[in-house]
Amino acid sequence: DGGDDASGQTWKPSVDIFDSDDGIVILAELPGLSKEDISIEVKDNMLVLEGERREDPAAAERHYYRRERQLGEFRRAFALPEAILPDRIKATFKNGILEIRVPKPEREKPRRLDIRIE
Repeated sequence: DGGDDASGQTWKPSVDIFDSDDGIVILAELPGLSKEDISIEVKDNMLVLEGERREDPAAAERHYYRRERQLGEFRRAFALPEAILPDRIKATFKNGILEIRVPKPEREKPRRLDIRIE
């Protein structure tokens, strides 16, 4: 998971990464967030997932017996294979789970080239 930067962040969402037939799949648990709270960027073959879970405005008035939910900013960064096409990456967000699909590059098909003899 090289590239994670923990400085200044208060929580780190859980992430699963696995290989599928058509690409790499990244699943991130982001409960309580909306898609507007999340950004995904690809730069220099790194996929960077950033966002923030904000405190409920009513929380300041509550008397807590226990408080375990983590809030604040997060940043996760993952190295991608060099041959991927960033513009073909797709992301969906449903029920607090962000799914990012990074398609495998199409392998160059061998081609036949006739050489003209002079």
